[in-house]
Amino acid sequence: MSNIGSYEEKVKNFSWSTVETELGYTPGDVINIGWYCSDRICAMGKAGKTALLWENAQGEKKQYSYNDVRLYSNTVGAYLRSLGIHDGERVCLFMDRVPELYIGLLGILKIGAIAQPLFSAFGEDSLWVRLENAGTRAIITQRKHVSKVRKILDRLPELQYIIIVDHDGKRELKEKETAFFMEDEKVETLEIFPTLAETPSIIHYTSGTTGQPKGVKHVHYSLISQYLTAKWVLDLQENDIYWCTADPGWVTGTSYGIIAPWALGVTQCVLDSGFSAEAWYSFIERYKVTVWYSAPTAIRSLMKAGEEPVRRFDLSSLRHLVSVGEPLNPEAVVWSERVYGLPFHDSYWQTETGSIMISNYPGMKIKPGSMGKPFPGITGVVLNTQTYEPITEPGVIGLIAFRPGWPAMMRTYWNNEATYRNKFRNGWYLPGDRARLDADGYFWFVGRDDDVINTGGHLVSPFEVESALLEHYAVAESAVVAKPDEINMEVVKAFVALKPDYEPSAELELDIMNFIRKRLSPLAMPQEIEYVENLPKTRSGKIMRRLLHAKEWGEEIGDTSTLESD
Repeated sequence: MSNIGSYEEKVKNFSWSTVETELGYTPGDVINIGWYCSDRICAMGKAGKTALLWENAQGEKKQYSYNDVRLYSNTVGAYLRSLGIHDGERVCLFMDRVPELYIGLLGILKIGAIAQPLFSAFGEDSLWVRLENAGTRAIITQRKHVSKVRKILDRLPELQYIIIVDHDGKRELKEKETAFFMEDEKVETLEIFPTLAETPSIIHYTSGTTGQPKGVKHVHYSLISQYLTAKWVLDLQENDIYWCTADPGWVTGTSYGIIAPWALGVTQCVLDSGFSAEAWYSFIERYKVTVWYSAPTAIRSLMKAGEEPVRRFDLSSLRHLVSVGEPLNPEAVVWSERVYGLPFHDSYWQTETGSIMISNYPGMKIKPGSMGKPFPGITGVVLNTQTYEPITEPGVIGLIAFRPGWPAMMRTYWNNEATYRNKFRNGWYLPGDRARLDADGYFWFVGRDDDVINTGGHLVSPFEVESALLEHYAVAESAVVAKPDEINMEVVKAFVALKPDYEPSAELELDIMNFIRKRLSPLAMPQEIEYVENLPKTRSGKIMRRLLHAKEWGEEIGDTSTLESD
């Protein structure tokens, strides 16, 4: 039996106050995410329950109970306080997926400081932009990454402490550096800073695929949304073993890779290793993962690896699969149901929303390729692009929009209030994406607002073309952008990576074009196909269509700080 039960009933009777009551929170009370995710769970009688199962690429394994998480997050908080870190000051987490990252985030929040998780693959320039913008006071990192911090230290006057969690004592600590070992001491008692609903909690930086990264400010009250969406969308239950494959340098990895599962008192597992189908399937088998939250990029890579690896592992523990990060292609839903016996449920949200906004829910009919329906308590619509009024007619493309006021919504962009205010029109928050609604109220993603291809006055969805391309027998990956055209203003161009057994040829190009023409329409058919070995991606796995678009239009490439390195 799923947690959500009847979606329609939940929508009809919904109130955020019910969630507050469930969490023992009364408006005006102290609400501290760090305490809720550790001390509260222990007080509920679950101190001995496993909170974290961790493993790295070398096969090293660690296990932490909820009491361990409580004590070690106290240790982190106490150490930061001993350095003079105060509430409201920014503390950056710049580490691989090690336990200190997950537990350290709670320690930062417990003392009222603002956590700033950053992806550990960032180079020094990308790191500097984010640390300088946030005015970061301390950074917690590892030996392997500290050289990046040293290179930019003279340009960061506000950065006072570089905390190294795995210092081996072989090399002398340099300016502003200090060694800290989380597990050296268990601090039994820590005075929790009395954070309130609107107290800042986390600054997440957007990936920068559409310009300079922006610091998205969230507050402690976001816990309310994250807790309930994990309960109803991810369907997390008492005995689950949960695996979120996202890195906490990105919002999914904190909202649903730290906060939500621990607020629910669930056991989660973490694999600090690179991707391979065999490694992932082996991990699921070894830890008997029951709920799996992953990304379309990873799912497509698993599809590319084929069905043979699946047969070599016991994946029978899996009971619920959910996807996030980019729209999930219909073929991936059909494939996962065939191969795993379970469909992936697409979920839609972004850094700025803080929690899942539209999703496919357990027990609800899945329409492959659809984003699903708005989460209970969320008013989601499609707006006319000119009037910003809701579109009621099915099939008409417009702007996705949400009525502001849900708990996890961002409160501003750090030091950039003007850009924040520009995200709102006519009383609606605009995520910057286009979609259409069908007659049953399901949302269908079309593309980023600035990605939609206008060919001869007809709007073409890049995502729809990409999804159709993936259904072609020879195509492994695809990205679709607009190409300038004298007659039609824009036409469709496709970048295609082929499966291993296929070679580029004019015959294959014609075959792919005709496949799209028959599957979609002559307007959607690519007028050009460019074969590539790999598509440019961010380190979080999103295809950087902006780079491909800029190439076609002779535009400046802009910020490539999040581009995946070879």
